[in-house]
Parts: sequence; structure tokens; C-alpha cells
Amino acid sequence: MPLDFDALARTPRRFQKHERIWVGHAPTLAITPVADGRTGAYEANQAATWRLVERVHRLLADQVVLADGFRPRIVVAPEIVYGARTAALAQTHYAREGVSANIWVSRSWAYSDELMGACMGVGSTEWQQAAYGLNQTDRPGAVWLKAFCSAMDEKMRPIFSIYNPDLESEDGPLAPYVATRLVRFARAACAVAEMRGKNYLGIGGVSMGIIGSDVRRNTLLHYFGMGAVSVDMAEVRGRMDEGFYDRAEVARACDWLRKHIRLDFGKGRRPLPPDRLLEECVKMTVIVRDLMVGNPALAARDVERAQGHNAIAAGTQGQRAWTDHYPNFDLVESMLCSSFDWNGWRPPMVVATENDCKNAIGMLVALLLTGTPQLFADIRTNWTPASVRRATGVDVRKLVPDGFIDKRNSGAGALDFAASPYAAAGARRNADIRAVYEALRHMPEQQTRFVAACCRGTTYRSAVLEYFRGDGLSSQFHTPGLLPMTAYRYNVLGDEVTCSVVEGVTVDLPAKAARYITERTDKSWPETFWVPRGMSSFDYMRRIGPNHDANSFGHIGADLLTYNAMLRIPVDLHNVPAEEIFRPTLWDRVGGDDFRACAKLGPVYA
Repeated sequence: MPLDFDALARTPRRFQKHERIWVGHAPTLAITPVADGRTGAYEANQAATWRLVERVHRLLADQVVLADGFRPRIVVAPEIVYGARTAALAQTHYAREGVSANIWVSRSWAYSDELMGACMGVGSTEWQQAAYGLNQTDRPGAVWLKAFCSAMDEKMRPIFSIYNPDLESEDGPLAPYVATRLVRFARAACAVAEMRGKNYLGIGGVSMGIIGSDVRRNTLLHYFGMGAVSVDMAEVRGRMDEGFYDRAEVARACDWLRKHIRLDFGKGRRPLPPDRLLEECVKMTVIVRDLMVGNPALAARDVERAQGHNAIAAGTQGQRAWTDHYPNFDLVESMLCSSFDWNGWRPPMVVATENDCKNAIGMLVALLLTGTPQLFADIRTNWTPASVRRATGVDVRKLVPDGFIDKRNSGAGALDFAASPYAAAGARRNADIRAVYEALRHMPEQQTRFVAACCRGTTYRSAVLEYFRGDGLSSQFHTPGLLPMTAYRYNVLGDEVTCSVVEGVTVDLPAKAARYITERTDKSWPETFWVPRGMSSFDYMRRIGPNHDANSFGHIGADLLTYNAMLRIPVDLHNVPAEEIFRPTLWDRVGGDDFRACAKLGPVYA
């Protein structure tokens, strides 16, 4: 049907709603069955191959959930691929569907390269690729798998190889080893696809000379496929002054905060009266959200400014250009990074303190891998048992023999970390954190209980005027102990990116020691006492890069290693068990050296 350009020229622009928070094609996974094309061999494998595809499809549809609760799209080749023409038909179908990752599946021998067109026709260099070959004696899935992966390696096309250590049954669910790697691949590939083409929003510039605040546009583009948008903080002030925000929502948010969370506005003379301070902080919160993802409620006033910037992550400069004059961004960051607010349960957002975009990218990756809120933190202090005993007289050698890190950001921690999501969902502490939050998403009673626990555990305290002359409200809480938690951080060396990933556990200190540390540092800031696994706290402090790290509930280190391998980002520090590491076969061809493999391949989007 021809376009009516005259009608288009007369059509007024509007705010077009999208079913998801961010505008973009939903991550789409392909499953490509392959088989021997020879007459007789094909027919002998046809039914069982499709049954194998069905099991993979069922697993991914059940286990993979996007950060906003939507499911990725899963498409399947129109027929089993057994040669160049059927491969081209699959590629045509995938191009229409917007596929960004592919899993090859076979239970038998299949031509690995010359007849399939696999490395030339199906997929692109930006696609993430995996191959699963069935381990059985009567059908040599391993023979095809090794031949195919070696063809991909030769063509410098990284591929994740999946093969069960033991013989598999073709009845019932997939083997746990296979299922774990299929799901890990799919989740990481979806995270890669979700980031591509969306933006990082830098509100303001570099904060107090912190190098993480230097938003590197080409780094975001070449390594993560993202754009970068900069907005001066004057835009926030301007929207506040002219009332360009949803006033009804601001009033509703202030009422909710007064009702559900303790507010401590301090004593003595303050820059703003309590009600005005709370209202200013809430206005800033809704304005930063609107700048990120837009707001249809504002379209009638200014449709262009209502659009937002399709930002999947953001950061606020704050100090000092803003905070010397106006309230800090602590309430903004803590509320938006949480999984709930005055509008109820919702997907967490990523807003980084001091515009530390390198930390924001880590938070975004972990959010997309898990669907859970992330904690921005200062690596505030390394405490040894000896230092605790000298300061407080308390012996903590049995509790933390190798010391602990006091993670304490300036009041901007996501409120979820004030309580235990595991306890709220009735889950064991070793449960998959994705399953915990997915359960909370669908269990209103437990969800309400968790939100209430987070609110009870949080006090918004007025800022320390010595540092924040314009005041502010900081989320002060203590993260419960014995919760698994993974710390991570992206680092930039010249034009190259590396990542650090360390799993550990939170701890509860004896009351006297905890009270001393709280009072000594800043009692208005959230605190998390954390112990890395397999290393001393000083080793972590010594080897981690900048002054900030980010943290996720759960042990997600293996997922982060797989994700970084997909984007050819080497991991410079990690404590993930060797048996859990899942990287492309090309890594084996360079001796398992992560840095050598990533240097040989280069960034995906460069």
C-alpha cells in the first residue's frame, strides 16, 4: 500500500506509547535445528530432532525473563537446516524477526560448514552463537559439535559449545549441565541485545574529578552498542521552577513517603523547611525518571520534552555544581534504583551516583541478567579483626577472620537492600535470586511484606551540611547479614575495558562494633558489611579498581563472565569456580587466556 505523504505532512506529532519501558525491539532468540541431509539419514533424525528443539524451547520459555518482566521472543527455523539453501531460508526468516542470538541444536552428524552456509549466511558478526550437541552413542552429536565449533573458531566467530559430560536421555527434561548453560547463554545474550541501541543519560558532567564520571561515548558504543546523551543539570532546575512534571504524582509521592518511611529532617537551622525539602527531592526524582524514559502526562504541554531520551541507565553529577546550592540526588537514586515506589511494584532503574557511568554500566548489566535492583556503593573502609578490636574491644575473628568491607555510599542505596528478599519470598539463601524476585513479582502478599520490611528498615535522614550545603535526604539502612552478594566493577584502560567480579556474603556485626562503625563514618548513609569469598577484604580493597563498586543479591559471577565474553571484555579479577566458567570455544585455542582472546577479537561494535 503506497504511503500518503500528504496525510503524513498534516499529522500532528504525539507521544507514542510503547508496551515496554524502553523503546526497542525485544531481545529475540533463535533455535536452529540441523541434521544430515542425506536421504534416509535426514528422515531417521527428523522427528527426534524436532523433539530436542521442543525441549530447548520449553526450557528457555520457562526460565528466561527480561528485567521488566516480559519474556524474550523465541523463534525457530522454518525447517531443519541441512544445506546452504535451507540455511539461507532460516537467515531470511531470522532477519524478518529481528534475531540477535542463535542456538544450533543437533542430535546427529550434520555438515559443519561447506553445505550449511553457517558461518557465512546465518547470523551476523554481532550475533551471539551457541551450539548444543546431544551426547548419545547411536547418534554422534559430539562429532558435529566439534567440527562445527572448529569451523566457527577458524572464521573467528566465537561460539559457546554445550555438551553434557554423561550420556543423555531423550525423554524428560534436559540434563542439568545442559540446561544451566543454555539458560546462562540465553540470559546473557538477551542482556547484550537489550542494551544495544539504547542510551546512557549523563545528567551534568564530571563530579569532583572522579574518573568514572567521565562518560566515554566511544567506549559505550564500541563495547556495549549504546549511545550517550548529555543533559545539563540546568534542565532539572528549569523543570522544577516551571512546574514541568506531574504535580499530582509529586503530591501522591510525598504522602506515600510520609506514611511509609521514617523521615528525619535534622535539627537546628536548615536550608529548607521539611515539607519543602521533601517536595524538592521528589520533584527531582520524577524529573530524572521523565528525562530517562519520558512521560505521556507531559505531552500536552510540550510533546518534544515529554519524550525523554530512551535511556536504559543514567547518572547524576550532583557534587558539587548542584549540591552546593540545592538538595542532593540521594532520594532520586535510591528510589529509582529500587523495585518499588509510590506507584507500587515496578522494574528497577539504574541511576548512578556522581554520574559514574562505568559503575552504572555494571549495574545495568547485572539488572538485565537478574531483573533485580543493584546497590551502588563506596568501597568505604577495609576493617580487619585487629582494627575492630582496637576500636571497640569486640573480637570478630571467628565471624570475619579475613576482615570485611564497609560499603557505604552517600545515601543513595536502593531500598531493597534494607531487607532480605529471600526471607520475604520464603526462599533459601542459596536460591537463584532471579527466582526469588520472580516469585515476589507474582505473590502480592509476600511482595507487600517485603516492601513493608524495606520501608521499616529505612530512614531518610537530612544531609550532612558540611558536604551538602543544599541539604538532601539520604536513605539510611543496614543490609541484613548472611545474604549472598556479588560485587563488580567496569574499568577503562585507555580505550580498553576490563571487568572485576567477586562473590561474597554480607555479615551482621555484634551491636557494639556495628554501632561504632556507623557513628564513626556517617550515620545518615546506608551500610553493607561484606566479606569476599576466598580472599581477604584487604586483597579485594587492594585489587579492585576505583572508589566505587556495584553489588547484586545472589552469586551471579558466572553469568557476568559469560556476558563479558560475549562482548569481548576481559575479566581482570574474579573468584568464580572453574567448573562454572562458560566461555566460547575460541578461548581454548588461546590457552584459556581471557585477555588474549578478547584482544584477538576486539570489541563487537567497533
